[in-house]
Amino acid sequence: MKPASFVYVAPDGLDEAVDALREYGADGKALAGGQSLVPMMNMRLARPSALVDITRIAELSGIRRNGRTAIGATTRQKDVLADPGLAVEFPVIRAALHNVGHAANRARGTFGGSVAHADPAAELPALMLALDAEMVIRGPDGERVVAADDFFITYYTTDLDVDELLAEVRLPPRAPSVWGFTEVARRRGDFALAGAVVTATTDAAGVVQSARVVLFGVTDRPVRAEGAEEALVGRRLDDGGIVREVAELAAEGVDYTSDVHVPGIYRREASVALVRRAIRQAASLLGG
Repeated sequence: MKPASFVYVAPDGLDEAVDALREYGADGKALAGGQSLVPMMNMRLARPSALVDITRIAELSGIRRNGRTAIGATTRQKDVLADPGLAVEFPVIRAALHNVGHAANRARGTFGGSVAHADPAAELPALMLALDAEMVIRGPDGERVVAADDFFITYYTTDLDVDELLAEVRLPPRAPSVWGFTEVARRRGDFALAGAVVTATTDAAGVVQSARVVLFGVTDRPVRAEGAEEALVGRRLDDGGIVREVAELAAEGVDYTSDVHVPGIYRREASVALVRRAIRQAASLLGG
């Protein structure tokens, strides 16, 4: 199939892009890498009357460091993957990106595009929650900053208004000490049937000071398992008893999705196993 007809707008500046989105309202869509939006348009699952191509806007692209690291929304995923600074400071980002589609997708796909698209089975939205990232949003009233906890609402829906753009993602000033990332998919490069991200800050003795446990691909958005996070604090990740306890806690209180791929009970059981694996992966980095 081919997409329905639409108007194409290619602004050179951020304010011009915001003006275009405001003009078309709910009928307009921002176009960055197009790796998610264009297939949906081809299948007529999305029918915007206008596409606002933001790829020419220089200030939306690149990785900047000024006290903390910020990734521009239209930065290609391949460029984030290749950045040596991120590889050292936030290696969990590389781990997640290796699971995002295939090399051809990452060559076109943008970091912010995946975050703003908010597919509940996508890796990058879950990673934003696990890292406690901030979303920098530009709209008609200027700039505002939204925590990842408040950004993702439900399927393909975020805190972005129709006339706003995700400009950049700000990473925390301090990277987690250890991390674990794991998922299960039908094929390599597919969206996850279920996934888990664990990040933790530990002291010199390896005791957890703070933690995030995030599930994705299992319900309408990436979700934090706050009970599991609380259970990790004050414990060591290599404590076998806590691994089992936290994995079970993480799976509680989630409205698991059943679909044509797998039933909800599969996603629940997979979540327990994946959180276990992610914690063990994080524990393997203690002292490393």
